[in-house]
Parts: sequence; structure tokens; C-alpha cells
Amino acid sequence: MTSEPQRPAFGTLLTSHMAVATYQGGRWSPGEIKPVAPIELSPAAHVLHYASSCFEGFKAYRRADGSIHVFRMDRHIERMRQSARQLVLPEPDAAQLADMVRAVVNRCRDAVPEAPGALYLRPILFGTTANIGAAATPTTEASLIVLASPVWDYFSGGMKPLRILVDDENTRSAAQMGMVKTGGNYAAALGPTLSARAKYQIDQVLFCPGGQVQETGASNFVLIRAGELLTRSLDTTFLHGVTRDSLLTLARDLGYKISERPFDVKEMLEWVKTGEAALSGTAAVLAGVGTLIYRGTEHRVAGGDVGPLTRALRAQLVAIQQGEAPDRHGWRQPV
Repeated sequence: MTSEPQRPAFGTLLTSHMAVATYQGGRWSPGEIKPVAPIELSPAAHVLHYASSCFEGFKAYRRADGSIHVFRMDRHIERMRQSARQLVLPEPDAAQLADMVRAVVNRCRDAVPEAPGALYLRPILFGTTANIGAAATPTTEASLIVLASPVWDYFSGGMKPLRILVDDENTRSAAQMGMVKTGGNYAAALGPTLSARAKYQIDQVLFCPGGQVQETGASNFVLIRAGELLTRSLDTTFLHGVTRDSLLTLARDLGYKISERPFDVKEMLEWVKTGEAALSGTAAVLAGVGTLIYRGTEHRVAGGDVGPLTRALRAQLVAIQQGEAPDRHGWRQPV
């Protein structure tokens, strides 16, 4: 009996080529396909000193007939443009960025894995103006790069329930920046997450400043029970996840009552006595929570395992992504 081949860790393997465009003199250059290689950057570049950078992450899937479709590319591009506006970065043209994504996928078509794998796409935008005195000045030059990475089944070893620490004191990011997909937000969550991991052997921290539930360092948070789904209503304090939006739309199609509103830790802990909890994001799609740790006490969720509703919702969304179920909302875009 042959064992499964060892796959590279998520995001560690890049394709042979990337797409590159630069912003100078008030305009974007045409996108070019280039071999993946180190980039030349001034040590005085704006991004290195003032964190003028944002990114996106989404996937292209190979269907059984060999065709390739990108999942919700338009929504991800619009979110990147929103991030650029918030960070006062030159805003990418939506059509140009979409063309750059398609160009990378077409150049690297052979690198797109079969299902349940996918090609993970990572556009990144960053300021390149060389001026270490520009703390209060936006960058006037920038680079836009589209990378691609073959990824395989996120749960190849089976879905495992997550252990989550509930932190009702700290925030993941500055209140007005939570909706921006920028590296600084992830860096801000890393320290508290690693500290909690060492102390409680957890997977993630759920940030609930003032007792109000927000999100973890890298995922949106949802509560699920029969016929009902609850998640925080959109505001500037946390990321407006595209997977979150897809999940809510799918659940509505299935007849779930969807509640988007603020809720606190007390309500969450009451919910998980009989209901389920999960994290949503591009990489895992939907990952079940088995334990919430709050003020030193462990609260089991869904009997401590990944709940059946979480498993079913994830399976149905993945089926749409991979072209095995009808796409009623035009989410799959052929390349």
C-alpha cells in the first residue's frame, strides 16, 4: 500500500512566473509576465519604513474537464482596491489586475493541481518611493505583483477541531484598519497568538475587545446551529471576508436564518452549549472549533468535535468552488 506523497506546506511553493506592474508618474505600466525572482527594492522604500502594503488571497480550481476557473476574483480585486484607498496607495485598475491574474494562471496552467488542490493567487501592492522622511506623506510610486502557489487539500489528514483562546481585552488591529488586508494586522496578532499557544496549546486567538466578538488573527468567526447562522455585522474593525460572504449567501440559499449583528462572549458561550462554531477563510474555507478557552475555563463546542453542520456547509461551498455543484451566483470565472 503506497502512502500519500508529502506535499509542500501551504504557500511555500511558487509557480515559475509572476505578473508585475509599476506605478510612476501618475500611471500604471502595462502588466508583464516575468520569471519568479528576487525583486530590487531601495532600502529607503516607503513600504519598509511605513508599511504601505496590502494583499489578497484567492484560488483557481481545475475542473474534471480540464478547464480552470477563478473563484470570486472580482470581489477580491474590489477589496484590494478598497485596501489601497484606506492606505493611500495608488489604486490598481480592476481590469488590469484581472488581466494580470489571468495571465499568471494561463502561463502556469500545468501547475494548477487537480481537485481537491487549487492554485492560490496572491496579488500584493506596496509603496516604493525612496524617502525615509515620508512618514506623513503617501507613496507616489508603487509595485503590483501577482504570485501563484499550488496548494493541496488543507485537511489532507482529516478535519480536526480547533482550540481557541477568547481574549476579551486586546484588539487585533486599530479600529479603522481592521477591514484592510494589510500585513501589519497579521503581525499585530502574531505575538498574542504565539503567547497564548505556548500557555494554552491553542490554534488561534479570538479577539473580543470589551467582550464583543470580532475575529481571530487570520479568520472570520461564525456560530452555527440548525437553521441559523450568527456572525458579527460588518464594520471597520475586522476583515470583510469573501469566504464569509460566500458562506452567508450559501446558507441563505439553504434556508438558514442569517443574523449579522454584534454579540458578546456571554451569548457565544451560551450558543456553543448546543450549537457549533467555526472559522472561515480562503485557505481552510471553514474550520470547526472544538474548544473555547475563556478566563482559564475550557468550554466544549459541538461535543468537542467538528460539528456536522460545519462539515456540511464546508462541503457544499467546496463543491461550488470546484465546479461539482451549480454556481447560482456567477462566482466561478473561467480563465
